[in-house]
Amino acid sequence: MTLAADLPYRPCVGVMLINRQGLVFVGRRSDVPLAPEGTGHWWQMPQGGLDEGEDPEAAVLRELEEETGVTSASILGRTRQWYNYDLPQGLVGTAWQGRYRGQTQLWFAARFEGEDSEIDLEPKPGHEREFDAWRWVPHRALPGLVVPFKRPVYEGVIREFERFVLAV
Repeated sequence: MTLAADLPYRPCVGVMLINRQGLVFVGRRSDVPLAPEGTGHWWQMPQGGLDEGEDPEAAVLRELEEETGVTSASILGRTRQWYNYDLPQGLVGTAWQGRYRGQTQLWFAARFEGEDSEIDLEPKPGHEREFDAWRWVPHRALPGLVVPFKRPVYEGVIREFERFVLAV
């Protein structure tokens, strides 16, 4: 049995993509066996791994394009801190080939400047499908849509980025 305390956090970036109406993009996770989130149809904002030496802002724009096809976005700001979450014990040792206890995430707020037709969930070459559906939601609905162990992260991100949502 792998002990979570013996494992590092996986460095990651995430993005709260905000449209012109002040709604936030969420994608429904493709239900894949052994996914880090476990089974179920959870929704989440785009996020993904930060490569060694990669600039976090460049990484978040890369992840946004890989997962959603969106390139028409501008960065509004980033969280003041990194947010950590731990995987449930049943997923430690299996998710991400057992290398991590959870993720440490730096989040960015971005303004979506394109049209909804730009959003394309088809996987890019060399990548697996992240989402099988998407929608725009009010920011305060986010914690109720995500896998439960990510809720505290989403609550913190909402607190930090609410000013961008309300500025629309």
